[in-house]
Amino acid sequence: MTNPATDTEPCTEYRLCGSELLIKLLERQGITHIIGIPGGANLPMYDALTRSTIKHILARHEQGAGFIAQGMARATGKAQVCFASSGPGASNLVTAVADAKMDSIPLIAITGQVHQAMIGTDAFQEIDTFGLMLPITKHNWMVRSAKELLEVIPQAFEIALSGRPGPVSIDIPKDVQNQIIEIEQFPEPGVRKMNPIFDIQQVTRMLEKIRHAERPILMIGGGIIYAGASKALLQFAEQLDLPTIQTFMGLGILPSGHPLSLGMLGMHGAPYTNLVLEECDLVIGMGVRFDDRATGKVAAFCPKADIVHVDIDHSEIGKILNPVLSIRADVGEVLTSANEILEPSQRPLWRQRVAQLKEKYPLILNGQDDLFSPYGAIKTVASLLDDSVNITTDVGQHQMWVAQVYPFNRPRQWASSGGLGTMGFGLPAAIGMALAQPERKVICFTGDGSLMMNIQELATAAEHDLDIKVVILNNNHLGLVRQQQTLFYEKNLSAVKFKQEVDFALTARGMGMKGVNLAVSDNPLLDLKSALLEQGPCVINIPIAETEMVFPMVAPGGANRDMIHGQTA
Repeated sequence: MTNPATDTEPCTEYRLCGSELLIKLLERQGITHIIGIPGGANLPMYDALTRSTIKHILARHEQGAGFIAQGMARATGKAQVCFASSGPGASNLVTAVADAKMDSIPLIAITGQVHQAMIGTDAFQEIDTFGLMLPITKHNWMVRSAKELLEVIPQAFEIALSGRPGPVSIDIPKDVQNQIIEIEQFPEPGVRKMNPIFDIQQVTRMLEKIRHAERPILMIGGGIIYAGASKALLQFAEQLDLPTIQTFMGLGILPSGHPLSLGMLGMHGAPYTNLVLEECDLVIGMGVRFDDRATGKVAAFCPKADIVHVDIDHSEIGKILNPVLSIRADVGEVLTSANEILEPSQRPLWRQRVAQLKEKYPLILNGQDDLFSPYGAIKTVASLLDDSVNITTDVGQHQMWVAQVYPFNRPRQWASSGGLGTMGFGLPAAIGMALAQPERKVICFTGDGSLMMNIQELATAAEHDLDIKVVILNNNHLGLVRQQQTLFYEKNLSAVKFKQEVDFALTARGMGMKGVNLAVSDNPLLDLKSALLEQGPCVINIPIAETEMVFPMVAPGGANRDMIHGQTA
C-alpha cells in the first residue's frame, strides 16, 4: 500500500485513491446529483467525478449549492450531498448547513481541506472547518485516512437520516483524497436506524386525555412530514374530530380546504387560529418544537390547556413547555398505533365554537382581487396552477403572505427557511426541487431584497433549463424590516429602501432566461399566465406598494392573543 500525496498511479477496481473511494461510496448510497464548486483542496474529488454516473451541478456560490441540495432533500426526504473546497468555500457553506440544522434537513456537506501536514500553519485557504461546523451539525468528521471513509460515509447517511433528521459535515484533507488503498469489499450503505421504542400504554393515556377533553386542538408540524405520516395524521384527526392547527413547517399536511384545518398559528397566523388556542383545554403537539414564532409569549400560550407532546427528539420534550404527557417516538408509529385502538368521537359544540370564531375573526385579505397587491398576486398565481406545482419562498413579508393564503394541499409541496429565516433560500431551493422532481413546475415567491442574496443562481437555473418561475413581489424595500420599524420604532425608517432599483427582468435575460416585468405590461394577467404556464425558467416582476404590511402580527415577545391587526404605513 502506498501513501504519497503525489501518487498519480491510475486507480483500479480494487486499488482506489481516497477521492474515488468517496465517489463510489456516494454512488452506493444512491446519490444521483452532487451540487458544489471546485477549488484547490477538493480537486481530487472532482477528478473522480469525471468517472462517475453522478451528475454534478455547478452552483455559482457555495451557499447556493447548500440550498440547492436542501431543495432536493426537502422534496424527496432523502439525504443529499453538496461539495465545497477549503477556506472560503467551506465558510460560504456554513449558512446553508445551519439552516438545515434548524429545519431538520438531511444534508451531507463534504469539504476539501489542506494537506494534513499543513493544518495549523495558516496555509493558503486553510480554515478550521471542523470547528465551524461543530455547533450546526448533528455530527462531523475530520477524515485522517482514506480507509476511514469506509466507515464515515455510511455513518454520515445513517446519522443524517435517523431520529430527527439533520446535516452532517465531512472534512477531507487533500492528501487523504490522493491516498491509495486496496479495497476487499465495500460496506453496506448507511440507512436510517430503528426508531426509539415507546410504551403503547402512553398512547392509551394520550387517547384517554383526548377523550376527556372538551375543547382539544391538534397542533402539527414538520415532524409529521419527515415521518411520512400525513395519511395517518388525517385519519387520526378525522376519527377524533380534532380541529387542527399547522405550524409554518407543517403546512400542507392537511389540505388547506379541509374542514378540520385552521391554518397556521403564531406571529402571522389568522386571528381565529390564535384565538381558538385561547379557549382550548388540551393541545396535542405532534412533530412540533413549540418555537417562539408559533407560541408567542410562552407564559401566555394556551392558558387553559394541558399539553401532550409527541416528538422523536428527546431534547425538545419540555424545552419550551412542560407537557402533562410526552411520548418520545417516531410520530408516524405513534399515529399508527393510535389509529388501531382509538374509538371515534365527535365534538359538535366545540366545532360550532371554532366556526363562530372563524366567522367573527377572519383573516382579512385586503386587495385580494388586485394583481398588484400581495394577496392578489399570490392568489392569482395559485388560481392559474394546480396542486402538482412545488412552491418555495425566500424570507420576509412575501413568505408570510404565501404561508397565510397559498392553498397547500400535500406534504412536501413547499420549502421555506423556517428556523433560521435565511434570505436567499428560495431560488436555490427551487433549483433543488426542480432537479429532484423535474416533472413538477416550481414557483419561487421572493422579494427584491431576498432575491439579491443569491441572484447569481439564476444562471444555474438557466444552464439546466429548469421549469422554475421566480415571482418577485417587489416593493424596492426590505419590507419586513420596514414594517417593524414602522410599528415598533416610531416610523424611524433606517437602511430599508433600495435607492438603486434593479431591473430584474433585464437581469434575468442577462443570466440566460426569460424576464417579464408586469409593471410595463399592457395585459398583466395574460402575460403572467403565459409566463407561468410555458416551460423553462422565467423571472416575473410584480410591483407592490412599499406601504403594504403583513397582518396580523404579534409583536416580538408579545402574546398571540395581543396580535396587531391590519393597517398601512
